[in-house]
Amino acid sequence: MKKLIAAALLAGAAFVAVPTAANAATTGYAPESAGSVSGTLAPGGTAVASFSDNVFAANEKVRVQVTGAGAVTLGALPITTVSKDYTSTSTGSLAVRVTFPVGGSGTYNLTATGATSGITVPGYFTIAPAAAGGTGTTVGSTGGTGTPGELAFTGGTISTLGLWAAGGALALGGGLLVVRKSVRRQRDAA
Repeated sequence: MKKLIAAALLAGAAFVAVPTAANAATTGYAPESAGSVSGTLAPGGTAVASFSDNVFAANEKVRVQVTGAGAVTLGALPITTVSKDYTSTSTGSLAVRVTFPVGGSGTYNLTATGATSGITVPGYFTIAPAAAGGTGTTVGSTGGTGTPGELAFTGGTISTLGLWAAGGALALGGGLLVVRKSVRRQRDAA
């Protein structure tokens, strides 16, 4: 009976851990230094989000999505959330022009995802509201860390595999407590 329970617990732990490891190999996030921002981070301004060589695969289809408090324009699409497909260069780099609305302010989130490589590069722009009669204030896009003009690192520092392993250890510990209680009841009944 003990061997059966132990085998079931190990099979359950493997069932939980294997999909996580397989998923980790197929998708990923680019490092913090993979992108930069230049241009005017102000209402009505245009910024260019540039992604360095080898971030994406050569000539890869890259979906760029920008979401913000007001309408943002990628190309000619002025809506609150905009998605547009681009093609990276032969070196895997990409440059995307983002035009902010004249009355826009707040945070605009940008995500660029490679269709083939699965690489995702997240970032954000922070736009200050326009001053009375002015054009607004340029605010750095790094959220207080890093170098102004760099895309923000929004990934976690704890790996998903580590979280699954910790959860599995907790589940195994709970299972062992249940087995121990069951054995104690059997001894008391005998």
